[in-house]
Parts: sequence; structure tokens; C-alpha cells
Amino acid sequence: MRVLLDTQLIVWWQIAPERITPAVAALVQGAEAVFVSRASLWELAIKSGMGRIRLDLEVFCRQLEQDGIQWLAIAQDHLVQVAKLPVYEDHKDPFDRLLVAQSLTEPLILLSADAKLARYGSTVRIV
Repeated sequence: MRVLLDTQLIVWWQIAPERITPAVAALVQGAEAVFVSRASLWELAIKSGMGRIRLDLEVFCRQLEQDGIQWLAIAQDHLVQVAKLPVYEDHKDPFDRLLVAQSLTEPLILLSADAKLARYGSTVRIV
């Protein structure tokens, strides 16, 4: 299985590993490949710049790469897929929508703690 970690999970993985359940750790460690989207880095850069999260992004990125996690670039196909996703009144987060689109396009299993993402389809697994 190839997995894409959502932004929240990758932050937990790096700076709050106690929040990662043993089941999630096993999924990630047993995956054929683990990806983090450049969209997540973009989201974290915005939040860091606004003071909403304290994170040294350079150290964060180096640690991901040392852990064998691969970057998933944002491609044209991903962006086109975003426009095809249903819009839900209670969930319009553009970063989450891009992650869902990437999971559908690649395909990858998107691991997320956000239950609202489950309705986007079979490539989303709520953990």
C-alpha cells in the first residue's frame, strides 16, 4: 500500500509522536511508500508565518527525508481533480481538498484524522 499522510498526521509524526496510535504507526511503517504533499508544506509555511504553529520548516523537511518519507509534487492532474470534487458546506479546506485530489489521481491511500474527509471516497482512510 502507498500512503499519503495529511498535514495533521505528519506534524504529529514529527513533533508529537505520542498522538500517533500503534495502528497508524504500523500502517505507515508497513507501507510500500509514504508520501507527504508539497501542499502540506505550503500549509505549514502559511501557518508558521502567521504564528499559528511553531515549527522550523528546514529541520522538519530534513527529518521527513531522513525518515524515508517522499515528497509528492503538485501536478496539473491533481489541480484539475480538485474542481471535480463535491463541495460540502461544512468542509471547504483547500489544502484538504488538494490532498484528496492527489489521493484519487495517483492513487494513494490518504491517512487522516479528519472524519469529514471520509465522504470523499475510498482512497481516504480515517485513522
